[in-house]
Amino acid sequence: MMEIVLTGTGSPLPDPKRAGPSTLVKAGDTHVLVDAGRGVVMRMAAAGSLPDLLGGVLITHLHSDHICALNDVITTHWIRTREDKVLQIYGPIGTARFVDRQIHALEDDIGYRIDHHDPLKKGPQVEVTELEPGDAFSIGNVNVTTAATMHAPVRPTIGFRLEHDGLSAALVGDTIPCDGVDELAAGADVYVQTVLRRDIIELLPGEMAQDILEYHSGVVEAAQTASRVGAKRLALTHMVPAPTPEQYPEWIAIAAEHYSGEVIIGDDLTTITI
Repeated sequence: MMEIVLTGTGSPLPDPKRAGPSTLVKAGDTHVLVDAGRGVVMRMAAAGSLPDLLGGVLITHLHSDHICALNDVITTHWIRTREDKVLQIYGPIGTARFVDRQIHALEDDIGYRIDHHDPLKKGPQVEVTELEPGDAFSIGNVNVTTAATMHAPVRPTIGFRLEHDGLSAALVGDTIPCDGVDELAAGADVYVQTVLRRDIIELLPGEMAQDILEYHSGVVEAAQTASRVGAKRLALTHMVPAPTPEQYPEWIAIAAEHYSGEVIIGDDLTTITI
């Protein structure tokens, strides 16, 4: 069994009901976090997990909304493990530099805590592995494969396929349809895609609003991808603009025009069990 918990279904736009983008995958005793948007540690706690239980953190790309709470993950892991366990972080080229900067930003806090708490002898223990598309590795009893996604001008970006006991989940982050997404989502038990509503965004004023159409999948594209690759379920997250519950049937109906499988509209802590 695998549990895919949508620990954050929000976007860069602050929403009191939606934490920033993140997904927690539980496979037996192995917990894996994909991305670390705002509020992730609180949502992890609500989902029955915490950073010290993580086998690893996977980062899809270095946009701030997907990584702004990584410092909270690092600090909470450090305090709760007292340096006995290394936090493993995996991400695209540039992740190591970002993590180094996060730890540097925390230097004052780290010093205060070491001075105050005798059990703490040194700072956070973090190991970063920078990935190339096509890399494969294991975290506990979860096998992870990677592929390139397309979120230009953000480069590089990668998506992940997590497999456990014959089950699979594709978590691809922000991207437009591409070969890498097809590869990761092919036959997956659940394909999790960040999406927007093109028909709504196109009506918004301002160049910045229109810019986001260039590098995100719409609901239609996500449904077409799920259908094309034979994904068994499609879970929509990081929805822009965020729908109200009354609007969920409309989003599902749009996807259902292109995909006959189950469509799940993600709320924070929505849990998909496969």
